[in-house]
Amino acid sequence: MSISATTTVDGRTPAADSAKYAISAKDLNIFYGNFHAVRDINLNIERNKITALIGPSGCGKSTVLRAFNRMNDLVPIARTDGEVLFHGANIYAPDVDAVEVRRRIGMVFQKPNPFPKSIYDNIAWGAKINGFKGNMNQLVEGSLKGAALWDEVKDKLKQSGYSLSGGQQQRLCIARAIAVQPDIILMDEPCSALDPIATLRIEDLMRELTEHYTIIIVTHNMQQAARVADYTAFFMVDDSRTGHLVEYGPSKQIFTQPKDKRTEDYITGRFG
Repeated sequence: MSISATTTVDGRTPAADSAKYAISAKDLNIFYGNFHAVRDINLNIERNKITALIGPSGCGKSTVLRAFNRMNDLVPIARTDGEVLFHGANIYAPDVDAVEVRRRIGMVFQKPNPFPKSIYDNIAWGAKINGFKGNMNQLVEGSLKGAALWDEVKDKLKQSGYSLSGGQQQRLCIARAIAVQPDIILMDEPCSALDPIATLRIEDLMRELTEHYTIIIVTHNMQQAARVADYTAFFMVDDSRTGHLVEYGPSKQIFTQPKDKRTEDYITGRFG
């Protein structure tokens, strides 16, 4: 089954909350073999906003992020229970195509990973394999402009993506994600390998991208979450090392008036 704005699991018109939220986790549980990685995650992600997932290492935030486009399916021992609703459809329903899910919900990884191709082909390749029939030159230019990279590379499109700086490579990867016209862009610590100047460029770009996309970012950087995220979700682990959601709300509230003391302890550096 393909996923569209009018698709639901049972064929009905999407519920009102599917119009309000870009994606929603409902009683989401993820296992790696016998290990219960995250439990009972309920999370509604607002459209055209930036949502940050924060918490100590091992709390499951990257696992939850990867559940939003079924990347965990690529781990043979991974198992997912519960629902992730996108346009009203559960992306884990048996008849949903995981490849289509990943086209509609793109991902940018921690370390820039351009393809061993030219800058032009880095953008064009994904569009080609997804059956793009339009003007490829316009798509490449538009995607690079969308990633605030066009002016820096327009005269060297035939050069390797590896010829770019780390920050430029990460923006190239964002342009590559944009090129297949997703609804949502997932970012797993996209700035952790970058210097402060490149980090600020990526943060500025994220704000610009929310005009057209919903962004979900995993970050260990509390200052970054406070700067760029509209909403923040705080995760931690219990005694069995299972991750769970402690608190979720507008970033201003999470960082200035958290409702849970564990959230306050984490963002003030008392633990984690």
